[in-house]
Amino acid sequence: MDHVTSADGTRIAYDKQGRGPAVVLVAGAFSYRRFPGLIELSALLAERFTVYNYDRRGRGDSGDTQPYDVQREVEDLAAVVRAAGGEAAAWGLSSGAVLALRAAKAGVPLARLALYEPPFVTTSAGYPPHDFAEHLETLIAQGKRGEAVKYFMTKGMGAPGFVIPMMRIMPGVWKRLTSVAHTLPYDAALLEGHLNGEALTDFTTVGRPTLVLSGGKSAKSLQHAAKDLADALPQARHRTLDGQNHNVSMKVLAPVVAEFLRSPAPASHR
Repeated sequence: MDHVTSADGTRIAYDKQGRGPAVVLVAGAFSYRRFPGLIELSALLAERFTVYNYDRRGRGDSGDTQPYDVQREVEDLAAVVRAAGGEAAAWGLSSGAVLALRAAKAGVPLARLALYEPPFVTTSAGYPPHDFAEHLETLIAQGKRGEAVKYFMTKGMGAPGFVIPMMRIMPGVWKRLTSVAHTLPYDAALLEGHLNGEALTDFTTVGRPTLVLSGGKSAKSLQHAAKDLADALPQARHRTLDGQNHNVSMKVLAPVVAEFLRSPAPASHR
């Protein structure tokens, strides 16, 4: 494990693995660098790339300087990119895909973006409650981590209610989820302005070669969001991974990401 210091002094932990061009893995909600899926993806990509797998602030071995602000997370990612040599590609999952996209928009030197199911809401179906972010913060402030996990998964991710009792009877899984529950408002903040069907026009300045991926078995809202984002970006294309959902198989994902990162830049469709 290594550390890098972000702009506000927060120590950000990361693991480095492999040889080749640098790729930074940006985790989604509930994930951190020791999450099994990220460990697996890092190992698969390390056959061709130098992989930087880091803990977003508040997770794992990274610090959590308060107050939280989306810009601080952008600065964290920028610090990891500096540790990677000053430029890197980024792979992001869910809210991590949104963070990578926001970082690219802010000028962080990300040469390419591979984004899996950024959870924007671009259609009229599936709006979360209007006070979604505020209610999450209230639950965390009250110490109700389990309730925050339930609320985020059912009202934010659209998971059916029966999923929560199933997870509660798996102590290892539930412990991992609740251990990072205090960071769920951070994920909600990343999506501010894009949870109620808004167009994605504010990302049209992100001119990096980008692959936006979605699963063929994922919620329609996630599939729509992926396609809409690819349409909004000047150098992007969309691809569906048949048989996959939001809990994507890393064995299926890794070769697709590797192929994109080594392919010629797609032509602008503007």
